[in-house]
Amino acid sequence: MVYAFKRLALGFALITLASVILLLADVDRRSADGRTIRLAIMQHVESTLMEDGVRGVMESLAARGYRHGERGVTIERFNAQGDMATSAAIASQLVGAGYDLVITSSTPSMQAVANANKEGRARHVFALVADPFAAGVGLDRAQPLQHPAHLVGQGSFPPVDTSFEYARRLLPSLTRVGVAWNPSESNSLAFVQRGRAVAAKMGITLLEANADSTAAVGDAIASLIAREAQAIWVGGDNTLAAAIDSVIAIARRNRVPIFTVLPGPPDRGTLFDTGFDFVEVGRRTGQLAADVLEGADMTKIPIVDVGDLVQPFLSVNTTVLDGLRDKWHVPDDLLATANVVVDKTGVHRRAAGGR
Repeated sequence: MVYAFKRLALGFALITLASVILLLADVDRRSADGRTIRLAIMQHVESTLMEDGVRGVMESLAARGYRHGERGVTIERFNAQGDMATSAAIASQLVGAGYDLVITSSTPSMQAVANANKEGRARHVFALVADPFAAGVGLDRAQPLQHPAHLVGQGSFPPVDTSFEYARRLLPSLTRVGVAWNPSESNSLAFVQRGRAVAAKMGITLLEANADSTAAVGDAIASLIAREAQAIWVGGDNTLAAAIDSVIAIARRNRVPIFTVLPGPPDRGTLFDTGFDFVEVGRRTGQLAADVLEGADMTKIPIVDVGDLVQPFLSVNTTVLDGLRDKWHVPDDLLATANVVVDKTGVHRRAAGGR
């Protein structure tokens, strides 16, 4: 009984201490006019894609006067490190913490916060979500204005069709492409479904392997190569994005190229990447977030896809061609249109705004 009482007393003491710390922190955050603005940004994994998107969000927020540490603004970042249980726990914490706005980057983070926030306790803006309408959070593809009153954002579905078309141009005899994906990610399913349709139309066999964690990615890629995949395609899967270095290393050892719809460092080892400049995608979401903070009526903001608004991006790494099993070749006209070309002399950027 005494032990239980001591534990209860300790619990109350810790709660009191935490409350005092938060109160003092809030005092420090207050601007000259007494107004405070607290923003939370949540992402699912640590990856170049997520970091680029969040960087774009913060750039636009700063341009509109919402810079961390200035004018009473506090921006706190949270990362679930690819763990769904952690994501749910962070989401529950955020929706009850009194933030002026919660911004999520990635489909799993958007879903976690939306599910924890069904009562609308927090305003929520989402970014870097391939297909928000397939995420099961109350959106209607046919009616972009039909969404929860507290939830808005922008979709950004990269050009899957284009990636396969480029691959076929680089290897006209291409007939077998492998893809590893996490079935617990609705965004990944959306990409694979699109990939299946495109591959079938082109007469390409799409070999599939599941990877429910970054630890499982290596075995999944190895199994695809063992099934004689001529190339590995990486779609919009957060698990694969977080493990991309491992994917590249395994493919390189087996002399199989990788192509993706997730542009990253152009010299990381993929043969080519086509998609969006995710910094620009993030900037557009940051503008939307600033509009919401400044009083925009969220019920009058449609859910749109920025695919038609953001310039497509292409990077090609010709050094990957050396030693491949098949005779891949990059046509000159494709090189001429690339934003970035990597060759033996270095990285060459061809367009303003390229990475």
